[in-house]
Amino acid sequence: MSRLRTAAIFATLATAIFICICASSLWAQVNEGGDLSIELIDPKVLRVCADPRNMPFSSEKGEGFENKLAELVSHKLGKSLAYTWYPQAPGFVRNTLGAYKCDVIMGYPRGNDIVQSTNPYYRTAYALVFHPASGLDGVDTLADPRLKGKHIGIVAGTPPATDLAANGLMTSAKPYPLVIDTRVDSSADAMMKDLAAGDIDVGVLWGPMAGYYATKAKEPTTVVPLVKERSGPRLAYYITMGVRAADQEWKRQLNRLIAENQPAINDILAAYGVPLLDDNDRPIGAGAPATRQ
Repeated sequence: MSRLRTAAIFATLATAIFICICASSLWAQVNEGGDLSIELIDPKVLRVCADPRNMPFSSEKGEGFENKLAELVSHKLGKSLAYTWYPQAPGFVRNTLGAYKCDVIMGYPRGNDIVQSTNPYYRTAYALVFHPASGLDGVDTLADPRLKGKHIGIVAGTPPATDLAANGLMTSAKPYPLVIDTRVDSSADAMMKDLAAGDIDVGVLWGPMAGYYATKAKEPTTVVPLVKERSGPRLAYYITMGVRAADQEWKRQLNRLIAENQPAINDILAAYGVPLLDDNDRPIGAGAPATRQ
C-alpha cells in the first residue's frame, strides 16, 4: 500500500509540473502576442499613479501637465482614464504601482531601479530663478562670483545643494524642506513667494517647478537651467514613464506612443514653462521632435 501511495503522489506531482510548464508556455506565448490583460489591471483603462496636489505635475482637478499627458495617452490608446491618488512621498511607488492599484507613473527620472523606465520623453535640469532687476543677468552657474553674499533659496538635500556648498554659498542660503506633505505644503511655492517678497535674491529649483512658477509670477522672472556645472552631482535628468519591471509589452506600447507623439508632448510641457533640453543641453522649443537617448 505504501508503494501505491508513493506512486500516486509522484503521479500527482508530475501532473502538476506538466500543468505548470504548459501554463508558463501559454503565458509566454500570450505575452509575445501583446495581450496586455496579463500586465494591466484593466486593458481598457489607463490607470495612472499620481499625487493629488503636486503642481505643476498633477492634481486631482486635472490641472497638471502630467494630467494633460495622461489625457493624451489615454486618447491615443483609446482607453478611459482613472487615477490612484497618493502623496509623492516615501512609499509612493510601493503603495501605488507596486501594489497593482495603477499601471503607470507619468513622470519618473531615468536610472531609478524602483520602477522600469520607458524611453525618456523630456530632459530638463535644476534651474536658477531670479528677477531681472536683481543684477544677476548672465549668471548661469553656481560658481559665478556674483552669487557671493546673495540669499539663495535651496531645497535641502537636492543635488544642487552640493554645488552650493562647494562654492561657499550655504552660509547665506535659505533651506526649504525636501520631504513635505504636498496636501498642505509646497517648498517651491514658498520659495517663489520669498523671492517675490525680497526675502531671497535667487532660488534654485527643479526645472519644471522653476518654469511653472515663473509663468505665474507677477514680476518678470528669469529661469536659467544649470547645465554648466563642472563639479558635484549631475543636475540634468531624462524623464520617463514608470511601469512595473515585468510589464514589457506595456512598456513597448508606451515607447511607441512617445515616439509618435513627441511634438504634442513638447507642446504640453512648454505650455507649463518646463525648460526642455536636448541631449547636448540646448533649449528645445514647443513642437520640436527632439532626438533623445
